[in-house]
Amino acid sequence: MTVSLSYFQAIVMGLLQGVTELFPVSSLGHGVLVPALFGWHNLVSSQTATESFFLTFLVGLHVGTAIGLIAYYRATWARLIGAGLTQLRRVRTEGAATLWRINDDKVSGDYRLLALLVLGTIPVGLVGLALEKPLRELFAKPLAAAIFLIINALVLLIGEKFRRQQGRHATHLAEATMPLPMALRIGSSQILALFAGISRSGVAIVTGVSSGLSYEGAANFSFLLATPVILLAGLYKLPSLFGAAGNGVRLQTLVGAIVAAFAAYVSVAFLSRWFKTKTLRPFAIYCLVIGLVCVVRFA
Repeated sequence: MTVSLSYFQAIVMGLLQGVTELFPVSSLGHGVLVPALFGWHNLVSSQTATESFFLTFLVGLHVGTAIGLIAYYRATWARLIGAGLTQLRRVRTEGAATLWRINDDKVSGDYRLLALLVLGTIPVGLVGLALEKPLRELFAKPLAAAIFLIINALVLLIGEKFRRQQGRHATHLAEATMPLPMALRIGSSQILALFAGISRSGVAIVTGVSSGLSYEGAANFSFLLATPVILLAGLYKLPSLFGAAGNGVRLQTLVGAIVAAFAAYVSVAFLSRWFKTKTLRPFAIYCLVIGLVCVVRFA
């Protein structure tokens, strides 16, 4: 297959990745649909290839997105990592079991949140390693992505229903009190995002809201939770960029990653304010409309 990825395509896809990874509209689904809608057959045909330059390019975009998230939450991650190092010092005197005593009165809220983020990342990490490739090969097609985008709209509307039912009784993210099962549920929900068209942030926010969190709390936790998932997934496959699959696309990948980092930073800044007062409904309507249009287009 001839490698052909223009800088214009790299910029568009970088912008798309950085925005749709955080907005609850599915970056993977848009990564399938947009090239097909634009007639970028070089990208469409590459998505299910054994040695795919486009998938290698997407790896770089994921790393860029994670960098944008880390930049936005840099103060939070500095506190969390500092709390982790403090807890490690306790291990010297109290034993390794101290790492998992997250309900201990001596444990800070920052360390407890760090532990919940680590534990919440494990389910999607393990399943992703096992199923990401076969699921992409099976479902990374425009019609399938459009159908899952409609399903994503329904998931978001369910989240809105939970919010209305809870009303003023919804709680805010409490770093020191969130139960471990809740964090695991939210983390495990991200597994659904392995299907192109289902949003990682969307299902995580809906799961958080249905568990009793406010939109703001669920969104903040989902964005923090997404950071290690996106970064580790990108770094795990990054070596492919320096192999045969990366030939001809390395500079384009760098450009796309920079755009994705900037777009992710702006997106999370916008959404962090959005979910203080607004809801998932506009994103649900968007996914429903675009999904239906694309089903008609690709059926």
